[in-house]
Amino acid sequence: MLERYDPRNWPISYDGVIHTLIVLGSAVALALLAHWIVFALLRRVTRSSESALDDVVVEAVRKPLRWAAIAFAIAAAAENDALVGRGWDLLARFLVPAVIGWVAYAMVRGLARGYEAQVGAASDPVAQRGRLTRIAILSRTVKVGIIIVTVSLIMLNIPGVRDVGTTMLASAGLAALAVGAAAQPALKSLIAGLQMALTQPLRIGDLVKVDDQAGRVEEIRMSFVTVRTWDERVLVVPTSRFLDESFENWSRVDEKLTGPVMLHLDPITDVEPIRSEFERYVSAHELWDGRNLQLLMTDAYPESIELRLSMSAETIGDLWALRCGVREHMQAWIKQNQPDALIRHRLEVPGGHLKAAEPNTP
Repeated sequence: MLERYDPRNWPISYDGVIHTLIVLGSAVALALLAHWIVFALLRRVTRSSESALDDVVVEAVRKPLRWAAIAFAIAAAAENDALVGRGWDLLARFLVPAVIGWVAYAMVRGLARGYEAQVGAASDPVAQRGRLTRIAILSRTVKVGIIIVTVSLIMLNIPGVRDVGTTMLASAGLAALAVGAAAQPALKSLIAGLQMALTQPLRIGDLVKVDDQAGRVEEIRMSFVTVRTWDERVLVVPTSRFLDESFENWSRVDEKLTGPVMLHLDPITDVEPIRSEFERYVSAHELWDGRNLQLLMTDAYPESIELRLSMSAETIGDLWALRCGVREHMQAWIKQNQPDALIRHRLEVPGGHLKAAEPNTP
């Protein structure tokens, strides 16, 4: 016959459970109250400062520090309550590294957002893109490092994982070779990302040309770079490729560029009136920045000549619009004022038109 359990013989009494709940509830309530008071004071201090960095950082760490305060309160309660202490001893090995890692991750994210907000107010767009790129890459690197360290500390508290680590340390030579071979792509991407942040061959917002495709750099990550083309496609390019191979960066120093419009015309073309009209049109155009303006005959063939009309603008977008406007205007002007300058492929048959004019005879 099964023995009937008597609640009075249980190792945990109702009074003990109630006492434990009261201790835990009081500790958590005090922790939340202290957290609310501290952050109310911090918000008041940050509002009085002119910088937006402290506001962003305080808001980023508010939630992680709330859970850190709760964990600290439970740890304090564990010192005075045996039941809480037994449960906390089991969870603390996993919760403490996780909470600390969460706070560090939030701190880095808040600092990155705060610095990005400060950089966003800069007047120099080139320096702004460079700082944003450096902040993005370095913050991602630090956050990845925090995640790796946090997960490692949590995993080392698992007995089975710790035993595996001890076994691997016993054969450190083979383990080092295996880990080195497996981690080579990740380490290469990490080093490439850090080198990208320090040397900055390209930055977020730069206009680059890769694989005959031009577009704006949207993201620079440790392993890849995303480039948005004019037709809204996204090119995903490995980060190491920008360090190992050549590419075009059209806004490395600034966005002031000189661009050409090529015209292929008939050899009988009178070039001087075309040059005068080109200079008149561009000089009056609002997108021209006044730096470069020139028309040159760059090549001549038996059936055509090549004219290069070069002009400059403040930004790449303005230069593109100016070139399109010049191309359309000069084509219409030549058609109206020098129609013979347009290239035509003709086939002349002597007397052919006379035969076509004769009436048909039976």
